[in-house]
Amino acid sequence: MRRMRHGSRDAARDGDLQSVDDPRTSVPAARSATAETGPATATGGTTTTGDTATTGTRGEVAEAEPADRRAAREAEGRAAATGPLTGDPSVLGLPSFIAGSVVLGLVLIGAVPALAVGASLPIILAAASAGLFLATIWAAFTGQNAVAAIFGVFAGFWFSYALLLLGLMHGWFGILPGDVARTEEAFLITWIVVIGLLMLGTLRLPMAFTAVLVLVEVALILLLIATYQSSSGLTKAAGYVALVFAAVGAWVYLGAATKASGGKHVPLGRAVWRSAAR
Repeated sequence: MRRMRHGSRDAARDGDLQSVDDPRTSVPAARSATAETGPATATGGTTTTGDTATTGTRGEVAEAEPADRRAAREAEGRAAATGPLTGDPSVLGLPSFIAGSVVLGLVLIGAVPALAVGASLPIILAAASAGLFLATIWAAFTGQNAVAAIFGVFAGFWFSYALLLLGLMHGWFGILPGDVARTEEAFLITWIVVIGLLMLGTLRLPMAFTAVLVLVEVALILLLIATYQSSSGLTKAAGYVALVFAAVGAWVYLGAATKASGGKHVPLGRAVWRSAAR
């Protein structure tokens, strides 16, 4: 009896080993397991079986993740890509620039009395300067270096212009009346140099941007000559040029606003640098 019991145990053990080692018995078992869990597909290192997904990297298998959870995670990633740090900062910076340019042109051509030059300060401070500073931060966060440079330079220009007017009207800087003209000339020369360098550095941008910077440069030069010669005619000429570059800026803004609302691109012209190279 003991021999028979030992013999049956050995036979059962040998049968178990044979069922594991023999491919003829293991293949049907694998097929039956596949039939129970459903077909498996592999794409890019990810094996999907039924409603679960298993990701493998160099032989390491991660925990199974439900398909609905994975879809929700991918949707969150797509939503994060359209957050507040994307978009076009021109839709804010350009109208701010236009507002300051229009009010400056109106003051220079005499639409505002000469004694009421401070009438432009509310728009220049609250709209032009503040809006351009915000657009500069926006452009810098999105990695648009050229746009951030343009908006940042003009934000500094408008803010320094407003500060100059306030300082001269209230005597903040201790400037004597006889030195006001020389102070204005120093201000204009400084910004002629800065805007000129900015113009040369943006020749690869579309023609409309270069046109705005060229017109701003012309207006500043006319103002410098008018200040040196005390010429009201040149001052008015500078004001009309300011209204012209405000109009060109409005065209550029129309293109940015149309694109932001899903419309077609507005032609801004070919880059000057590329045209010269050809």
